[in-house]
Amino acid sequence: MATGCGAGTPGGGSAWADEVGSEQTSGGADTPTARAASATKSRRPSTKAPAASPRATAAVRPAAGAGSATASVTVRTERVTKPVKYRTVTRKDPDLDKGETRVLREGVKGVLELVFRVTYTDGVRSSRELASKRTVRAPVDRVVAVGTRVPQPEGADCDPNYSGACVPVDSDVDCAGGRGNGPSYVDGPVRVIGTDIYELDRDGDGVGCD
Repeated sequence: MATGCGAGTPGGGSAWADEVGSEQTSGGADTPTARAASATKSRRPSTKAPAASPRATAAVRPAAGAGSATASVTVRTERVTKPVKYRTVTRKDPDLDKGETRVLREGVKGVLELVFRVTYTDGVRSSRELASKRTVRAPVDRVVAVGTRVPQPEGADCDPNYSGACVPVDSDVDCAGGRGNGPSYVDGPVRVIGTDIYELDRDGDGVGCD
């Protein structure tokens, strides 16, 4: 009875052992041994090369002039005119009282032409040099007469052959400051309007004691 009962019991006999063994085999992946093997496998170094990570690249500037457009250089000739001042020339005039002036000729400015060689780089002036210059019109001097005549006092005895200063009537008259020995002297200049009886105009230009 006991033997027969044990053979028919689901939990006993070889059939039961086969069932138990099958369950153990199917569940072996969750056993400690299986977990250890899985951990060992996960710790093995990978034979695949790691993916290359992007690297920072420094900016490279082109060398000076490299890749840049050639500068535009233009050379031009420029002409400039400028005025030239005139001089003022004075002339003694014994026919005018001392201190008086009279304009004999008005002055005229001259004209000077300057030629420059001008260089432009990219439209901007970079250099300027004088190439030549010439006088287009010369200036004309202004001429002014300056009076030297000393008014004769009323009642003075002056020789009528002279003007501009009172030449006394005497046996001889010389220019003051000269080598003559007088006896009378006159401060020039004096204009000879008649006969130069005292020979005051030695160079014959019509003016004595100048």
